[in-house]
Amino acid sequence: MITFEKIRWKNFLSTGNQFTEINLSSDDEAKFSKNSTTLIVGTNGAGKSTVLDALTFSLFNKPFRKISKGQLVNTVNEKDCVVEVEFSIGSTEWKVIRSIKPSKFEIWRDGSLMDQAASANDQQKWLEQNVLKMNYKSFTQIVILGSSAFVPFMQLTASNRREVIEDLLDIKIFSSMNGVIKDKIRELREKIKTLELKKESLNDKVEMQENFIEEIEQQGKGRIEEKEGKINLLEGEMQETSDLTQGLVEDVEMHTKDLEMLTGATKKLRELGNLKGKISNKVSNITKEHKFFTEHTVCPTCRQDIQEDFRINKITDAQTKAKELQSGYKELEQAIKEEEEREHQFTTISKEVTSLTHGISKNNTRISGCQRQIRDLESEIQKLTEQLADRNTEHEKLTTFKDKLSSTYEELSSRKDTISYYDFMYSLLRDGGVKTKIIKKYLPLINQQVNRYLQKMDFYINFTLDEEFNETVQSPIHEDFSYASFSEGEKMRIDLALLFTWREVARMKNSVNTNLLIMDEVFDSSLDGMGTDEFLKIIRYVIKDTNIFVISHKPEMHEKFESMIRFEKVKGFSRMVEQ
Repeated sequence: MITFEKIRWKNFLSTGNQFTEINLSSDDEAKFSKNSTTLIVGTNGAGKSTVLDALTFSLFNKPFRKISKGQLVNTVNEKDCVVEVEFSIGSTEWKVIRSIKPSKFEIWRDGSLMDQAASANDQQKWLEQNVLKMNYKSFTQIVILGSSAFVPFMQLTASNRREVIEDLLDIKIFSSMNGVIKDKIRELREKIKTLELKKESLNDKVEMQENFIEEIEQQGKGRIEEKEGKINLLEGEMQETSDLTQGLVEDVEMHTKDLEMLTGATKKLRELGNLKGKISNKVSNITKEHKFFTEHTVCPTCRQDIQEDFRINKITDAQTKAKELQSGYKELEQAIKEEEEREHQFTTISKEVTSLTHGISKNNTRISGCQRQIRDLESEIQKLTEQLADRNTEHEKLTTFKDKLSSTYEELSSRKDTISYYDFMYSLLRDGGVKTKIIKKYLPLINQQVNRYLQKMDFYINFTLDEEFNETVQSPIHEDFSYASFSEGEKMRIDLALLFTWREVARMKNSVNTNLLIMDEVFDSSLDGMGTDEFLKIIRYVIKDTNIFVISHKPEMHEKFESMIRFEKVKGFSRMVEQ
């Protein structure tokens, strides 16, 4: 149970620089301690409703009435706007201080300031969820009943009605859990989407790597075999060429020997030619001499007679020499013919040797070309062999991809199992799940209590809320009324009955039970005299352990209350006057 003890404020709305303080507890030593009912009166603008704004502002950072935060600061002093509220929960004492200009938000526990490292929003959330265990909407449904800014339960939207009920039944935690689970589901779906993309990517990588390895192995082996075949062909061609070259070398060697035998034929032929020329000259001279001595008996020059013996000897000698020379000439011509034949053979063989040498050179060039091609092919085979050896690395890459793919499948399966679990939990925690079952359990009690309070206020109708918090109203005279069809006074009775019911439910659940009830101008317009008396009986004899503050324009009702607080305005500032 939340026991509110004290609230004080200064420079708040029309209040000046001095603290206004109201005791909210029933401590015997406190002011108004013996009073369970207190009337707060004052003229319009005197500041009697300021307590409502101060209370909700201090606890929820939001005034009760539709006033902006900037307008909460006193317009004269324009600074140092402070509201403090003290309350206890069990043996723990709490104090909340909130101010504007300067801005401050402090939560004190048993005299110690709580850690302020968190943001103001986070602190506020923590205060509502862990300490107060109610938000602004729920607070205004069970602690405050106002006439101006108050929105009665029946005028709330369906979602806001559900929020109030969930707070009262202490099942809002299910909504919070559902929100967390919903976020988890969203995160998991994003993760699953990412994992699905990762899985597809890894599948593609595995397939590509397998194809790459297969291509390396097939093409590598095929290309090696192809190049080895080319090497075999080149080696065969080179061997064939080498054999041909060897034959040519042998021919050259044989012809070289022949040339050695024929070497000098040209020189000898030249010598024989020279000798033939000399013999021809001698023959010509002998012929001339023979002719001369044959034809002449007298010297043509000196005209002397040539001796006959001398002439005959000359003729005979010439004939003998001529005959010898002719015989030698024939032998010489035969020798020249033989040497010419030898010279022809030398030339022919030389040409053949030259041709053979050219063939040998050509074959050697061909062999060199084959050797170069073989070296190139062997180098290419070496590279291909190394690539095939490197396929082990590619196999390692493939193994890595497969391991990652397997891990991704496992993680994906685990995530899908988790999201199935979360989907099941979400279905349980959503509005139509376990919360509805709990609400169904309490609906008969809620409806019973509402009608109990309505009867105590002499309003004899059967008011029923369904699971969606829509009302069904029946009376002895008419059926199927609605909340909107009633008068303002009748609506106020329903609102009061719901208020008291919510407080009773909160007390039973011990979730948001509190000792405080504040009602603003509920008697001034909506309730007639009889309704007012019945209401006062309820708050005096039915409502237990509660300090009730009623704000009104009617000071004449003070006799019906155990104490009264008056607010008045002096020199533009509101102040509280004790009665």
